[in-house]
Amino acid sequence: MRLSIKLNNSNEGIHLKRVSYILLLIFSHSGLPAQYYFRGEITDEGNKPLQNVKIVLHSSGYVYYSGTSGGFGITSARATDSVSFALDGYQPASVQLENNKFANITLKLLQTSGSVQKKKLISFTKDLKPEESVNWSVGGETYSSLLENDFIQAKMYPETGFAISINKASYSNVRRFISMDNPVPPDAIRIEEMINYFNFSYKEPQKDSMFSFESHFTACPWNENNYLLYLKLCAKKVDLDTMPSSNLVFLVDISGSMDMPNRLPLLKSSFKSLVNNLRSKDTISIVVYGSTVGVWMQPTSGKEKLKIQKAIEGLNPGGSTPGASGISTAYRIAKSQFIKGGNNRVILATDGDFNVGQTSEADLEKLISLHRQTGIYLTCLGVGMGNYKDSKLEVLAKKGNGNFAYLDDEKEAEKVLVKELTQTLFTVADDAYCTIRFNPKLVRQYRLIGFDNKLNAVIDSLSELEGGEIGSGHTMLAMVEIVPASSLLNPDNFYGPNNALAAVRVSYKLPSDTTRRTSVYSCSPVYTEFNELDSCYRFASSVVMFASLLRRSNSTKFFSWRDVVLLANESYNRKDTLEKEFVTLVVKARKIYSRGKRRKR
Repeated sequence: MRLSIKLNNSNEGIHLKRVSYILLLIFSHSGLPAQYYFRGEITDEGNKPLQNVKIVLHSSGYVYYSGTSGGFGITSARATDSVSFALDGYQPASVQLENNKFANITLKLLQTSGSVQKKKLISFTKDLKPEESVNWSVGGETYSSLLENDFIQAKMYPETGFAISINKASYSNVRRFISMDNPVPPDAIRIEEMINYFNFSYKEPQKDSMFSFESHFTACPWNENNYLLYLKLCAKKVDLDTMPSSNLVFLVDISGSMDMPNRLPLLKSSFKSLVNNLRSKDTISIVVYGSTVGVWMQPTSGKEKLKIQKAIEGLNPGGSTPGASGISTAYRIAKSQFIKGGNNRVILATDGDFNVGQTSEADLEKLISLHRQTGIYLTCLGVGMGNYKDSKLEVLAKKGNGNFAYLDDEKEAEKVLVKELTQTLFTVADDAYCTIRFNPKLVRQYRLIGFDNKLNAVIDSLSELEGGEIGSGHTMLAMVEIVPASSLLNPDNFYGPNNALAAVRVSYKLPSDTTRRTSVYSCSPVYTEFNELDSCYRFASSVVMFASLLRRSNSTKFFSWRDVVLLANESYNRKDTLEKEFVTLVVKARKIYSRGKRRKR
């Protein structure tokens, strides 16, 4: 076929358009392959939509992903084509699709020993079958119902264990309630997080060790008949300059619920502070969810600080809260920039008020569990009040192989993201937990202070102990209240090869390593007078007493607010602004709770 076209200069533009149209008509009838359209929806066995399912079209090898509602639409040169569907945690499937015939695809959950259906415990006493307890209900804000650890008979159950983590969110959240002159919901109080909010005299481990360890045995300040055992672990520090490159994805909630001064504006200020510490070898991406879900800033070098800060400043709130969709998008970006041997992390910043897509704690737990095997960590930063969802963020952080902090003001943001940057963002040990085996000859009963389990995990027969993440230079202090056996009261029994008070075993994995490592320590029964202890240990005891009163623990029958105030005043470090603030907080809380008692009378 011969085509002859003559153009003149005056009408060249018009003729070019006509030529283009003619060519289009010619080529549309020249035997090019036809286009067919396949549509469908992907769900799990409970008929819940699955997003970000990988879809491979066999004829072309092209890869697609399902949308937020599980739907997909793809084109093919064939009227029927073979397609594969894959999503972490689910059995892959291959089906034959037909043109213009809607396909309903169901993916089945993998049934493995590591099933995400198992609930995880923060502490665990071997062979003990706890009884059920009453749930606390808190309106507006949600917290996981906790079951306080009670005294355990050492002869029957000599071994207990607990997860080691760097979470400190409970303290700043408690501070927020008291600063607003309000009582604190009991289940918002996680005693181990309140203790470890403070940094207790870091001790550098030996060069060939991951941890340094020390224990102290002393009198119990709130019960003269009992004793206290302090266990302190310090993780090794990694120099920021020699740390591997970071691949960080800021996942920012910009929904309408974030439109308050202590929410999105606080987060923007916090992230800009963090950006100042980035290195040129670090990569930053920003994903948002709210009025839109998508990549706000493509992966950018840490040296482009002005560009990153400008992108952060441009964030504005509005819309619903499709948190699950945002999480999936953030992980996809993190995977695309994955640094082998580097620090790959999603930093989720939100009030946790997910109201679109997968919104329940169970759904979110399943979603995040599918991503945890990728080597990407998750840090959750909670903000806000009124509809703050502590329980959801706690689930995400623990299931996402990461940590959790609550930012109640700019000072706290600076503490978490600047002063404690390496603890927050750089992991030195994974899946870490501590096991204590008490000597029944010396210990009649023991009570692990804090590390209280969620009620629904305690009553689940499939529950198992879940380790935590440890950041660079982290110090962890645990405390156990002990009822002594008669032989412990006799100093002549203190010495000898079989007379350790307890044996401590710390189990952990190195990042990106499946080998489990163990460090073993021994706790001496040698007694130290309480007033002769380093002040940081006495101060920690005042934090326990304070948290116990807020939580209405059974142990509070032995002491009062006055006792807490006296011990805190006597033991706090005058040079430490956080410890000084704690004393003020105790005094204010005393007034709030004393006022409540007067009203009750």
